[in-house]
Amino acid sequence: MESWLTSLITQSLTYSLLVVGIVSFLESLALVGLLLPGIILMTTLGTFIGDGRLSFYPAWISGTVGCLLGDWISYYIGLYFKNWLCNFNFLRKNQRLLDKTKSLLHKHSIITIIIGRFIGPTRPLIPMVSGMLKLPLKKFIFPSIVGCILWPPVYFFPGIVTGIAIKIPQSSQNDYFKWFLLSIAILIWLGIWLISKWWNMRKNHIINTASFFTKKKIGWLAFLTISSGFLSLIFIQFHPTMLIFRKIFFTILLGTS
Repeated sequence: MESWLTSLITQSLTYSLLVVGIVSFLESLALVGLLLPGIILMTTLGTFIGDGRLSFYPAWISGTVGCLLGDWISYYIGLYFKNWLCNFNFLRKNQRLLDKTKSLLHKHSIITIIIGRFIGPTRPLIPMVSGMLKLPLKKFIFPSIVGCILWPPVYFFPGIVTGIAIKIPQSSQNDYFKWFLLSIAILIWLGIWLISKWWNMRKNHIINTASFFTKKKIGWLAFLTISSGFLSLIFIQFHPTMLIFRKIFFTILLGTS
């Protein structure tokens, strides 16, 4: 998959943006997104941004458009094919997840649509379920737009850091810096994922007493992970190689070569 992405992205800017849009669209499309390794694909695309083979802002726009198309098509699939979907074997096997999604949409539709965008199993389900529940478009469109704007850069982030680390000139000092930087990116991303997991358990009033990872333990683990990530991010600012990293990073953000 990665070699296929690399081949297309190196062809031209048009192909590059088309790949980003298609990946984002499929990741957001009802049920299809459950079958794709979203974080792997988006991180790979982020790596191409970090090493300069893909422009950040065009990729962001393309990713946002793909997300929106996936969300809105999924909404209408849920709206017009509700009866068929209710009898669909996959949904029947995952009835518990479907019921939780419906419950959250009833209680907190805006927050659920935005945050659900960042949680793998619910990302391709929430727009479809919104349609099945006949959620008014005015309640669906705004959070869908917000979520689709924020999602691409968040999922690109680990890959961008990886791409920049690859681009930094080789030296014994820089090699140590690269591994430290990648570890920080993983910690922060993992912390965000744990927070979303804890939030989901809290909203669903899930109490896993039979499991080692209870809601309380996941909450503490999320706090420690995200805190460690941000503290490490502060300390690494004093590393000499950080000047090179900042230069490359701001070059990406400013869209300059």
